[in-house]
Amino acid sequence: MLFSYKETPFAPYGMKGVFMSAHHYRTAESVSPGHPDKMCDQISDAILDAYLVQDPGARVAVEACGGHGTVFLTGEVTSRAEVDAIAIAKRIAGDVKVIEHIAKQSQEIAAGVDTGGAGDQGIMVGYACNETSQLLPLEVVLSRELNQYLYKLWPYDGKTQVTLRDSVIESVVASFQNAPHDKLEAAVSEWLRDIHEHYNVLQADDVRLHINPAGDWRQGGFDADAGLTGRKLVVDNYGPRIPIGGGCFSGKDGTKVDRSAAYIARRIAVDYLQKRDAREVYCYLAYAIGYAQPLEAIVVIDGKEELVQGYDLSPRGIITALNLTEPQFEQTARYGHFGNGFAWDK
Repeated sequence: MLFSYKETPFAPYGMKGVFMSAHHYRTAESVSPGHPDKMCDQISDAILDAYLVQDPGARVAVEACGGHGTVFLTGEVTSRAEVDAIAIAKRIAGDVKVIEHIAKQSQEIAAGVDTGGAGDQGIMVGYACNETSQLLPLEVVLSRELNQYLYKLWPYDGKTQVTLRDSVIESVVASFQNAPHDKLEAAVSEWLRDIHEHYNVLQADDVRLHINPAGDWRQGGFDADAGLTGRKLVVDNYGPRIPIGGGCFSGKDGTKVDRSAAYIARRIAVDYLQKRDAREVYCYLAYAIGYAQPLEAIVVIDGKEELVQGYDLSPRGIITALNLTEPQFEQTARYGHFGNGFAWDK
């Protein structure tokens, strides 16, 4: 029988649930840097980096929307730096028309940030587990690493997806622009043969490969679809199995707790995982606009909840602790913000 139903504890808050699976299916996806949403993320973060190079105190919140030959840039920037945002967008997106409409940060928002408060309200979730060396869920790491492997062969628009049943790979989906079916299938099969050397994962005898399932394709990126900053939040975070706060990261400086507090929440989760020798840790933070300290700061360690202790969780404290005035963010927008060796992963 595939499923059974009974009352069971539901992590992380100890609520009572009614669903329990006899076999634990887990699926995660990854998208390449050539995907239109990821190009928008990279544009937003590259603009942020350019401001931080000249002005570490710059306040930046830039969004990009692109598709079919046009990229639209909007948002708010307050800085003494001079940045050619149009040139940055073209570096990433290619020969496109760029429409720029960026204003200064609202005075009402600035008033709350000037005193050290958070730039907005919001909830942030950090997570770490002992399944992989990256301290991320196995399905997330596998889908990401497959995507990275294929992107080296076909540096274009592409998506991957891996489904596990327990620790067995049941199915793989790979769709990549300009990748002929037979060659793409051979590359996926080669990756599957090699992956067992790095992870405690098995491959089902009848693993299902869905290779360019809608057919081979040559039109991708902004030529085929529209993209938007912050539309791949689950890919940016921990995969669909782990809750997310909901805020976008890309294009935002450290005064925006959507980004900075999500990063420190990951750092806290990693710290507690390692010092408690735990299986998995969730960290939950919540902020109010204009207030420096969080309204909620808890960790859930293998299902047991306690208060976060020993961290300066003000926006200024987080920026200092994680060195968030350093230009480094375009790289975070390529293959996820966690598990890639950034300061908040260590």
